[in-house]
Amino acid sequence: MRKALDLIYLAAGAMSALCILTICGLVTMQVIFNLITKLLGTQFAYTIPSYADFAGFLLAAASFLALAYTLKHEGHIRVTLFRDFLKGTLGRVVEIITLALAAVAAVYMTYAMIGHLHESISYGDVSTGIIPVPLWLPQSTLVIGLALFTLALVDDLVCTILGVSKSGHLDEIEEEHHNV
Repeated sequence: MRKALDLIYLAAGAMSALCILTICGLVTMQVIFNLITKLLGTQFAYTIPSYADFAGFLLAAASFLALAYTLKHEGHIRVTLFRDFLKGTLGRVVEIITLALAAVAAVYMTYAMIGHLHESISYGDVSTGIIPVPLWLPQSTLVIGLALFTLALVDDLVCTILGVSKSGHLDEIEEEHHNV
């Protein structure tokens, strides 16, 4: 189960990175097209229709798809000074409460985004750019990202409650090994 979850988080991180690379490609192509127009005149004017919309959709997708991967690799900003100050049972209890509250908030955000996605599908909402994109497409990546983030938070919560590290070993065993 641990390997499957880690693979899912990695796949989401890879998709996020692919979205960022696609943004870079889109913006680079548009800059090249603008440069060609500037150098050769308007008879050579090219543009990528709705490229700013696509870049925005990809940025949202990259941000949300990266949430779970970033959490599992401890890349989110945390108040580590406070966390490191609280050791032992108190620190563990505070971490459990914090993860539980974050998981509840993530469940609510996922639920709300699913409702928003359903509305967009029901009403046939599309973007306002040159190319009308059905809004459920980019919103789907937000739902997937939030659902994976919720899963990662619950995963961390269960591991913390059970005293199991990310790699699947008992924390107490790792601590004993480090003390030897």
